[in-house]
Amino acid sequence: MATYKVRVATGTDLLSGTLDNISLTIVGTQGESHKQLLNHFGRDFATGAKTAAEDCLPVLLEHRQEELRAKQDYYHWRVFVPGLPNYVHIPSYRPPVRRFRNPNRPEWNGYIPGFPILINIKATKYLNLNLRYSFLKTASFFYRLGPMALAFKVRGLLDCKRSWKRLKDIKKIFPGHKSVVSEYVAEHWAEDSFFGYQYLNGVNPGLIRRCTRIPDKFPVTDDMVAPSLGEGTCLQAELEKGNIYLADYRILEGIPTELNGQTQYHCAPLCLLHLGPEGNLMPISIQLSQTPGPDCPIFLPSDSEWDWLLAKTWVRYAEFYCHEANAHLLETHLIAEAFFLAMLRHLPMCHPLYKLLIPHTRYTVQINSIGRALLLNEGGLSARGMSLGLKGFAEVMVRGLSELTYDSLYLPDDFVKRGVQDMPRYYYRDDSLAVWDALERYVTEIISYYYPCDAAVEGDLELQCWVQEIFNECLLGRESSGFPRCLRTVPELIRYVTIIIYTCSAKHAAVNTGQLEFTAWMPNFPSTMRNPPMQAKGLTTPQVFLDTLPDVKTTGIILLVLWTLSREPDDRRPLGHFPDIHFVEDAPRRSIATLRQRLAEISHRIRQRNKCLPVPYYYLDPVLIENSISI
Repeated sequence: MATYKVRVATGTDLLSGTLDNISLTIVGTQGESHKQLLNHFGRDFATGAKTAAEDCLPVLLEHRQEELRAKQDYYHWRVFVPGLPNYVHIPSYRPPVRRFRNPNRPEWNGYIPGFPILINIKATKYLNLNLRYSFLKTASFFYRLGPMALAFKVRGLLDCKRSWKRLKDIKKIFPGHKSVVSEYVAEHWAEDSFFGYQYLNGVNPGLIRRCTRIPDKFPVTDDMVAPSLGEGTCLQAELEKGNIYLADYRILEGIPTELNGQTQYHCAPLCLLHLGPEGNLMPISIQLSQTPGPDCPIFLPSDSEWDWLLAKTWVRYAEFYCHEANAHLLETHLIAEAFFLAMLRHLPMCHPLYKLLIPHTRYTVQINSIGRALLLNEGGLSARGMSLGLKGFAEVMVRGLSELTYDSLYLPDDFVKRGVQDMPRYYYRDDSLAVWDALERYVTEIISYYYPCDAAVEGDLELQCWVQEIFNECLLGRESSGFPRCLRTVPELIRYVTIIIYTCSAKHAAVNTGQLEFTAWMPNFPSTMRNPPMQAKGLTTPQVFLDTLPDVKTTGIILLVLWTLSREPDDRRPLGHFPDIHFVEDAPRRSIATLRQRLAEISHRIRQRNKCLPVPYYYLDPVLIENSISI
């Protein structure tokens, strides 16, 4: 009979040890061995501890106590068996949390009526420590938020309700926090070329579509835009060439506004843009309503300087809500939470999909819970800084969910459907497709290893329950979403999992990381407007412009929020770095190594390209992408 030397190691997360008795037993084809107690005098299984080598025959690690407690981190136990190839790592698993007999277990919770993509907040304390913020990350988060909030308070930014006296005073909000991008925004925000650039490489780069026909609700004529198109062409010719693009903010139409009991103003504009021969995307007409009429003029670059600047600022205001409510919160944070909650309820820890997805859910529930407690609550920071208030903000998300489609989350198809697959200087598209390709190849290798045929996918009942619950609870059973109720083939599963991993990592980085850089100069991204949209031309003055922008207090509140959300606390894990061991087979571990190599090559190409750009685009540099949504 063979004898093996065994060493048992406890995980390094805070409080991951135990005082319970730990035993080892071998189970093999010829029977099973005696049980051997590993405990000695003292606390053998403290956090990060390793036992001395034991002479025994271990295969099964047993953890005995009266009942299984959901909040204990059992999967942190690791058993190493020297003498077997490369040391055998034997993980210890627990079942899905839906099996725990606890009234506060994670479950779907209707935080917003008609929008149940949320977890029961009481259940977060039952999540293991790898999913809750670590002590380091918690301390880092609040250490940065607290002093900055105090500094804003001391400087009077959170109490002053007057208008800004001068635009240049806005630069003083973050005197010590500048970057190449934030400085460029402050200097070039009023330029048409930079206005168009932000549709491609700003914080909301997935909105514009190629326009082949001018909508009836936007009666732009050839005479209006001829000066912007140049000689030798016309609007119809540019439409046929594919050089006209439309940004339509109809999802914001009719939502009431209110901020701290004061009347605020709102609009759902339309903006037409032209791709010129030099490759610049330029705005050529703006209408501040979905309903044309005498009191809704179409603003043009040929109008007075302040009329045109205020019209563009109204569009940037609309961008704020389409970005923050839908592109950011709905389509990354909340969608990711829904994927994770269904996974937690239906996939056991030994399931290959659990192992594949778990690194991309780290801290997501925690940051979403913090957001609901501090930002998205009655009287919270966001409600005090947004003209739509919490109710209007939620309505934008409800509308966004009702229009969300499975195809729109499949990145390669989305660019084609929006007609932007060949636009020049679209660095977001180039970088996102590169990262997507690396992730898709990685997912293909892992999935193909565990699911060798379509029958293996269709016959996986836990997988099917997971997909079914996402459809029913996240998408509310809405067939028009195109989300699958079940998956029957290997390619279908690869697409589904790639969407999840990309959404939980790179997509969030693209819409989150640059928030402060594009917003620190507040007129570029205002959260509220204090005067109604212009109903006639020629009336806007510099003072009218200042009085329309958010006041000092509202500016301070919203920038404090965005400063917090765009700064990743410590304890980071860049994309492709998976220090927690879940896969123990050689094939998936080789795939992980290959993924990291591909991402490193992408990072190198991005950094080389950025050396030649006046505004570097680095939000999808894999080195800066977090594995999961953790801020």
